[in-house]
Order: sequence, then structure tokens, then C-alpha cells
Amino acid sequence: MEIFDYRPPAVPWLDIRYIDRDLIIINKPSGLLSNPGMAAHTHDSAITRLCRLYPEAILVHRLDCATSGIMVFARSKKAESNLKTQFQNRDTEKRYLAQVAGIIEQDEGTIDLPLGKDRSNPPWQKVDMAEGRPAVTHYRVLARRENSTLVALEPETGRTHQLRVHMLSLGHPILGDDFYGRTQEFGQGTVEEASPRLCLHAERLSFKHPWSNKPMTFVSRAPF
Repeated sequence: MEIFDYRPPAVPWLDIRYIDRDLIIINKPSGLLSNPGMAAHTHDSAITRLCRLYPEAILVHRLDCATSGIMVFARSKKAESNLKTQFQNRDTEKRYLAQVAGIIEQDEGTIDLPLGKDRSNPPWQKVDMAEGRPAVTHYRVLARRENSTLVALEPETGRTHQLRVHMLSLGHPILGDDFYGRTQEFGQGTVEEASPRLCLHAERLSFKHPWSNKPMTFVSRAPF
């Protein structure tokens, strides 16, 4: 059974925000895989599109298919190694914006809940206090709307579906979530139906340039 109906957006086909001899920055649209899946129909992805223009491009990190925003790619093995080490050592700074169901009362907080695979329902993830891997997300409320909240999310770790599951654990699933919002009520329907896309955007990414070691920051405004 197919997990999702993959229809990657044609516009924008590729939104390149910055390029130099070592790296490329793109703004990935929601609905486009970061890298190809196993099935033939999932070959179209951010890295395969980029490689049509720059065959040397190398994937450094991933965003969920439904998540939009800033991604960095390397243009050499040396740059790839440097950037991946920064991600692994948590030397990068990542900030996401999310529109979530309901009103979050606390202005800010930290979610420290281990995550693991939901073995009875793959590829879903779940909070797993016994066997889960450590996962930490800091959140800050930016705006409270009629029945939803705009929040900034800064993950310390990069677990699969971390931000989705952590916000769900607070009782505030991300609007448009086709995984965890299917059975969550919102308004006259469900959280999944509340938005045509997942309202999660990688707004900001900071790291050090792999050659010059200078701090670099890239920002993309959320489209929702």
C-alpha cells in the first residue's frame, strides 16, 4: 500500500537562494522529497533536480517531504564532510515556523521527550519513554490567532518527525499534518483538513562556511 500520493510541485521547479564553489542553498517547496524514495515514481526530488544543473551536488541533510524551507547542499566531498560534521555536532542553528491547532498558553518552553518508531504503524513515530532516542525541541509563541498558534521551533536533535510528534504531545498538532492530524479534530473537520499543506517551514539555518569558516545565515519567509 502506498503511504502517500506523490505529486511533487512543478512550480517552483528549483528555488536556488545562494551558490558558491562549496555549497548551494535552496528553498525547498512543500511536497517535494529531499532525496529519491525506493519506488520509481518517487525519483523526482530536491537533489535529483539540483543534480540536473550541478551534477556534483551532494545531499547534506533532509527535510520531510511536506516541510518547506532552507536546505544546504555540498559541491565537494570535503565540503560535505565539513557540513555533515557541523550537523552531527549540533553546531548548526535551525529555526522552524509552525501553525498549530489550538491556543498554546505558555509563551515558551522545552519539550524533552524521547522518540522511536511506532512498530505497529510504520513509518509513524511516537514518544517512547523506554526505548526512544533523546529528542529536545524548544518552542516560543509568536502569535495567537482565533483557534491556532504560530510558533517558532528550535530543535536540538533531528529525529524523524520530531517537530510533528513533539507538538502533538503538547496537544497542539501542526495544521495540515497528513500523518498525525488525520484523527485530530479541528473546527468542523480534522487537523489534516485544516490546511492544504503541512504548516511547517524551515525558516532559518545558520552554520559556518566549510572553506572560510565564516558564520552564514539563510532565511526564508514562511508561505503560510
